Amino acid sequence: MRRRHPGEVDPDFPREWVEFYDPANPEHLIAADLTWLLSRWTCVFGTAACQGTVKDRPDDGCCSHGAFLSDDDDIANLDDAVSKLTDADWQFREKGLGSKGYLELDEYEDKPSLRTRKYKGACIFLNRPGFPGGIGCALHSKALKLGVEPLTMKPEVCWQLPIRRTQEWVTRPDGSEILKTTVTEYDRRGWGEGGEDLHWYCTGDPAAHVGKKAVWETYAPELTELLGAEAYAELAGLCKRRSGFPLIAVHPATQERGRRRSRASPSN
Repeated sequence: MRRRHPGEVDPDFPREWVEFYDPANPEHLIAADLTWLLSRWTCVFGTAACQGTVKDRPDDGCCSHGAFLSDDDDIANLDDAVSKLTDADWQFREKGLGSKGYLELDEYEDKPSLRTRKYKGACIFLNRPGFPGGIGCALHSKALKLGVEPLTMKPEVCWQLPIRRTQEWVTRPDGSEILKTTVTEYDRRGWGEGGEDLHWYCTGDPAAHVGKKAVWETYAPELTELLGAEAYAELAGLCKRRSGFPLIAVHPATQERGRRRSRASPSN
């Protein structure tokens, strides 16, 4: 029996999709989840709406467990980002640059993998309440100070969330092959069996669907990095045109948030 998480919408609902070929590569097909990309989800870290993925640790947001590094390039990029951090940027810089470092070996999908070290119950890069430099990811904050996109300084898994990109080679009926990229919501199920155990998860909570703009707009840099500039431009055009008409399948969390606002608004 499926267990509903209080305050979150059920995970199974209709979604509206669009498929298009990458203008830069005719052998690259992209399937985009319009229900997610046209939703009004936004990161609510640092607000009362964020409950944290671990019970009784709302200030951690989704940073309680540390981040697994995807490959050598991801590690090298993190090393370069760390070299830019000062004590004013990173609360635990002394510990992170100490003998234990800021990475530790763990297991991911039954394989030994490096992830950012947990320190005092959360990722070592997470600045906690009371730090003069402010709470939140030290890497993210530093990127904003430097005027660069946070994705250039954060581990891949961190900047991609909650976008989920999967890729597979597909054989068409005539025997030809194409690379199919699917872009959708990284919901609880994206975490595997452990997703069900998360104390709270933002994408299904109407309290996080309060963005002034749709996901395809607010996550333009991340989607561009994931798909390429020409493919993102095509996707943006499709989303913009589709937003001019009622969606067949609106994200239920965005829909519920709209209902709550309507009920709270004074009647004319």
